[in-house]
Amino acid sequence: MTATTDTVGGTHGSASRAETFRALHHDRAPSAPLVLPGPWDAVSARAFAAAGFPALATPSAGISAALGYPDSGGTPPEEMFAAIGRIVRSVSVPVSADVEDGYGLPPRELVERLLEAGAVGCNLEDSGPADHQLADPRWHADWLAEVRAAAGGALFLNARVDTFLRGVPDAGAAIERGRLYREAGADCVYPILAPPELLPELAAGIGGPLNAIAVPGGPSPRELGELGATRVTFGGGLQRRIAEEIQGLARELRDG
Repeated sequence: MTATTDTVGGTHGSASRAETFRALHHDRAPSAPLVLPGPWDAVSARAFAAAGFPALATPSAGISAALGYPDSGGTPPEEMFAAIGRIVRSVSVPVSADVEDGYGLPPRELVERLLEAGAVGCNLEDSGPADHQLADPRWHADWLAEVRAAAGGALFLNARVDTFLRGVPDAGAAIERGRLYREAGADCVYPILAPPELLPELAAGIGGPLNAIAVPGGPSPRELGELGATRVTFGGGLQRRIAEEIQGLARELRDG
């Protein structure tokens, strides 16, 4: 791939919003990582914003479940972008969007769709949601560079590293990919499901902001920050938790 410098037009306002979001990732104390709840609809987005969170990050899994589709590429792109747009319009805080592997869209079109939805950033993963195969890291870095070139400063790029998710437990492999993605223009690297004890090594080896996922029974966001995470997200975990509560309420109503 050859990166282009042709940025999507009309992005000055978007760049300003993205810079506001980007600034939230810097100069943070280890005990105070940026915690980004993952809304799956307008109601959940408003609840998180009302609680005082400075920004939000949509999860593809949570939105897919809310729309009735399986995760891992099951949601049609037009429905995902429409859902992201509804979430963005429902709150005044910046919203970043998980768009999986970009749905096969050319970089320029992907950027246009994200900006049309009002997102200030995106998650882009380096394995296919359908075949679960890790992409060649240099190919993926070149693709990220094209996305960066098309977006300019108008989007915060969070590059997800799927080595741990796909059964490659070696921290070195994640660091190699993370460095390539940073060099390609990624603002943050997200080694999803990295064991917490590896976060210090990953943070030191990759450099720059590091995203960690908080899971039930695992370290708290504060503890993840102290281990090296700059920001903490939850994947589809929050939506699943609410779904379980609704199931419990449904049983109570049924058994009256």
